[in-house]
Amino acid sequence: MLRRKLIVATAVTLSGVSVALAVFALTRVSSNTGDTSGGVEASASAQDSSGQHGGTVFRDGALTVEVVLSEKPGDARLVVYPFVDGKPADKDLTVSGSITRYDGSMQPLQFASAGQKLMSAEPIAKPHVFDAFIHLKWRGQSASFVFSRADGAIALSAAQIEAAQIRLDRVGPAQILTTFQLPGEIRFNEDRTAHVVPRVAGIVERVNVSIGEKVAKGQVLAVIASTDLADRRSELLSAERRLAAARTSYEREKTLWRERISAEQDYLQAQVQVREAEISTQNARAKLAALNAPLSAGALNRYELRAPFAGTLVEKHATPGEAIAADAKVFILSDLSSVWAEMAVPAHRLNDVRVGREATVSATAFDSKSSGPIAYVGALLGEQTRTAPARVVLPNPDGAWRPGMFVNVSVDVGKQSVPLAVASDALQEIDGAPAVFVQSPKGFVAQAVETGRRDDKVVEVVKGLLPGQKYVTANSFVLKAELGKGSVEEH
Repeated sequence: MLRRKLIVATAVTLSGVSVALAVFALTRVSSNTGDTSGGVEASASAQDSSGQHGGTVFRDGALTVEVVLSEKPGDARLVVYPFVDGKPADKDLTVSGSITRYDGSMQPLQFASAGQKLMSAEPIAKPHVFDAFIHLKWRGQSASFVFSRADGAIALSAAQIEAAQIRLDRVGPAQILTTFQLPGEIRFNEDRTAHVVPRVAGIVERVNVSIGEKVAKGQVLAVIASTDLADRRSELLSAERRLAAARTSYEREKTLWRERISAEQDYLQAQVQVREAEISTQNARAKLAALNAPLSAGALNRYELRAPFAGTLVEKHATPGEAIAADAKVFILSDLSSVWAEMAVPAHRLNDVRVGREATVSATAFDSKSSGPIAYVGALLGEQTRTAPARVVLPNPDGAWRPGMFVNVSVDVGKQSVPLAVASDALQEIDGAPAVFVQSPKGFVAQAVETGRRDDKVVEVVKGLLPGQKYVTANSFVLKAELGKGSVEEH
């Protein structure tokens, strides 16, 4: 029996702490051998694996057969070369048989004559891990032989399985989250986006920030010289001086009236003048407050344009020396710590897209996902598109989601039961098709499967596996790597 052993050593060091070295051996069974525990031998007599056609030779008295698994792309069949007393026997000979696969399933075999050989009528599907029971009859004589294959079977002991951290589970029913996908786009969170306008006309003296720069709340973005602002500050200064004079006059008239020197009418008139001056002062202060331009000790025409909140400067439309209007959109500031993923929902999907329902947003340009609840669904359909807008609010602490980026939005609509499913991590692509490594008496076998519905955790298996089979759920890539090395060596 031919065997090949691969010694794999794994050492991991995390933060200076060494994790114990795990050493294990992967043993690969040769393609034309039987069960590692002994298996079933030819029921009659000797077995010789050096046939002239590259197959396995079985002998029982005068009857000799060479059995070959003929493999062509997409087609593999059992071929039997019969001999009687060392000569090809093509008359009065019948061949029948069956295949018992690693999972216990059986396949009857029928053979058709093709010259001096007999070939199975039906192809032998992969994986080629089976015991073929072949029965011959010739002129009253009969013999039975067992032809075993274990192509790609990887035999591991329990200790080796543990060292490789291979985890097993059984194939069975599962709940699969049903989703549908809509195209979308990342946009600014408009609740945290501001168009910064100067509120007064003037000339830009200095710009302190650049596009893409992060700014703090209250940070000065630009300095503007404004005659309108100078007029309003002058108005406040004049109002404050008039108020001070009115209060002085009021106190004097109040004293004179109490001492009965002046008339009460003069006292009341002074009181009215104080109230009018207070109103004028309050009005002038309110005008400056509306401009976010308090009275300062500097130049009366100096206006400092400040950031209303912390964020990132995404647009800038100001240069030194430029004349700007009071309503000019000088800067656009956005807090990118959260963004919107917007999508257009067709009418037939509106019952599935509801506020509060969970959605997963995935980028189309790179591997990134984020989840969040649907925050808004439009009440009206667009006249041209017949779709309603909807959005998901996404946290964006590291800035990975950039406005303008195209995304796919998967909306969860419920769970469905499936009779057979495996973990998503169990799937490996082998020979261009999905496969699952299944545990068998001959070792781990890569079983091709046909998949159906899936979510992030489990995948429905439509064809290829049986209920209760043990399969590899974690670290199946170790077995795939070993299988690939064996394929290279065979070539």
